[in-house]
Amino acid sequence: MKKTLFSIAFVSAGLALAPVTFAQDAQPSSGNYQSSQPVGSGNWLIDLSAGRTDGYSKNSNFGSGFGSGSGSLFSNKNGRRTGYSVLGGYRWKVGSDLGLGLEAGYADLGNYKLSNLGSSGSVNQSSTQNALRGWMLGGNGRINLLPKWYISGHAGYFHANNNGGAYNDTLSQDLFHGGDRGGYYAGIGTGWDINDHFGLGVKYDYFHASAGNIHDIPTDADFAVRRSTGIVSLDAEYRF
Repeated sequence: MKKTLFSIAFVSAGLALAPVTFAQDAQPSSGNYQSSQPVGSGNWLIDLSAGRTDGYSKNSNFGSGFGSGSGSLFSNKNGRRTGYSVLGGYRWKVGSDLGLGLEAGYADLGNYKLSNLGSSGSVNQSSTQNALRGWMLGGNGRINLLPKWYISGHAGYFHANNNGGAYNDTLSQDLFHGGDRGGYYAGIGTGWDINDHFGLGVKYDYFHASAGNIHDIPTDADFAVRRSTGIVSLDAEYRF
């Protein structure tokens, strides 16, 4: 986690100095990305998205982190959830067709359930729902292949909630062992800029967060609970 935070801080410091560097060699307005602005300029932005998480079986897992089942993005299995994210940040025009920036925000990926986990299915919380949500901090990029058409990407640190860190078996014994809320997110998207200020698109994001370990008493083994899921979203970005 310390390495992750150090990397983000290093990248952030470098990007913070970018406007000074670019301003020394500002170019006339050109290119496909923010074509009315010169290289070296930038924009504050806000990004809103909402969509559906990967499908997963009712009695298996949330995303791909634990359990014996598997999810499928393109089939309507029980358990898909509605999620959303809100991001704000700043992006610089670093090339005629390319923008790079920083972002921070919040994501809520809906509720999940733990059931039939362990060698004998000793952990069964099919009637209990836990939330996966948390704060995001990272970087983003966008390249305009045409004046209106773009491809975007972003990635960074995801600080998830831990729901109090307690999971119980059918005898109500506390089986939770530790847990680090640190994780990561990454995504890619594409869309169309209506104008220099507003764009609409679709994107796929993957979120990964740990919830510690659950101890299986019959086998005296620990099972890592990694809350992971992907989400396909409609995305809207406004640049000031």
